[in-house]
Amino acid sequence: MKHLKIINLLSLLVNAAAFGTPAVRLLPSHVSTVQSTSRLSPLFVLSADLTNGEELPPVVRSIDAEMARAQRKREKYEAKLRKFENKIEELERKRMKYLEGSTLGQVEQNFSETTARSAVKAMMWRVIAGSVTLVTTLKFSGNFAYALKVVGSDFFSKAFTMFVGERIMNKSSAGRKSGSDSAGRSVAKALIWRLFAICNTLAVCFFISKDFSMASKIAGSDAIFKTFLMVAYERVWAKVEWGKEYQIDFTI
Repeated sequence: MKHLKIINLLSLLVNAAAFGTPAVRLLPSHVSTVQSTSRLSPLFVLSADLTNGEELPPVVRSIDAEMARAQRKREKYEAKLRKFENKIEELERKRMKYLEGSTLGQVEQNFSETTARSAVKAMMWRVIAGSVTLVTTLKFSGNFAYALKVVGSDFFSKAFTMFVGERIMNKSSAGRKSGSDSAGRSVAKALIWRLFAICNTLAVCFFISKDFSMASKIAGSDAIFKTFLMVAYERVWAKVEWGKEYQIDFTI
């Protein structure tokens, strides 16, 4: 029976092809097209919303906000990138000017010191000078507590004033033509600083001990030794490249 149905189906197809008979739907009657009763996907809903001008879903608004933040960050980093590119170009021009100047004539390597360099110099000197003051005060007073008071009161006040002095001296380029401080500049700085330091130490010692004779001895002995010590200190720092910002000038 099954074979007979297949043979009849094939004969109908052959007749339709041979005589141009319109094709007949041969599917069983119980098979029908499925009506589209399923819901639209989110993509189609979104498309409909966009065309109808309705408010965007929360997820899309969140994505838009994230895109806006990413755009702002990109603009920020692009601005930084342009800044560094300009800096590199400026340094390249300085480098070329330096190379050209070194072949055309003498290059004067003037420089200035950074704030960090001045701060470190001031604090390190206070550690060294404070140790000397402790020994000197202890020698003349014989009182360790008194010596600690003098050194303690000296430390922060002189560290700050020396830092300020370094920043003021940094505005002058005298003695800075060879890429470092000259010996004359180091001596001048030491003498200027010692004038202030003598007055400071004398005042502190007298305020604590109420003995002008002992205070003058401490300040006087400090002045002689620390002047030479500070010159040596400045000469060491003259060789340190950290914290120097060079300003290239040319003389032909």
